[in-house]
Amino acid sequence: MTVTARARPTATGLALAVSITLGACASASPEAPSPTGNPTTGDRTDSPEAAPAGEETIMRIGIRIGDQQFTATLDHSAASKDLLAQLPVTIEMIDHGGVEKTGPLPGPLSLEGQPEGADPEIGDLGYYAPGNDLVLYYGDQSYFPGIVVLGRLDDIAAERIAALDGAVTATLEAR
Repeated sequence: MTVTARARPTATGLALAVSITLGACASASPEAPSPTGNPTTGDRTDSPEAAPAGEETIMRIGIRIGDQQFTATLDHSAASKDLLAQLPVTIEMIDHGGVEKTGPLPGPLSLEGQPEGADPEIGDLGYYAPGNDLVLYYGDQSYFPGIVVLGRLDDIAAERIAALDGAVTATLEAR
């Protein structure tokens, strides 16, 4: 009985020590990338060009429509990086259903790591892959295959874009 009582704390102590040691080794491993980023979009910032942990680079673009200026913050997806590589660009955009302005980009964006579709929110900046279109969402668009959310329009940009009737010309540039 005494032997059993002493063996149990020793086995438990040994298991705890091994667990702590293995946990410390695993977290200190330089080869293990740290998956960070937005879990809803599946983007990761463990690529070589990513900023060190805690110092994630903010990717922003400026959007000019007529005499109005807007900004948007992009996620860190391959599609967003492809968009940045195409800037500056001027896009003729048309209105669709009173919820979005869309216009063709010069080239396609990567779909790497993207889901089959998305349900964008009001104020999202998106890409419609089948049409190779950039999309400014100012109204409620439901889930649709081929939609990729690239980021968010800043401040009250969606409200201001909603007030613009019909077709517009948008100039985008990196910030």
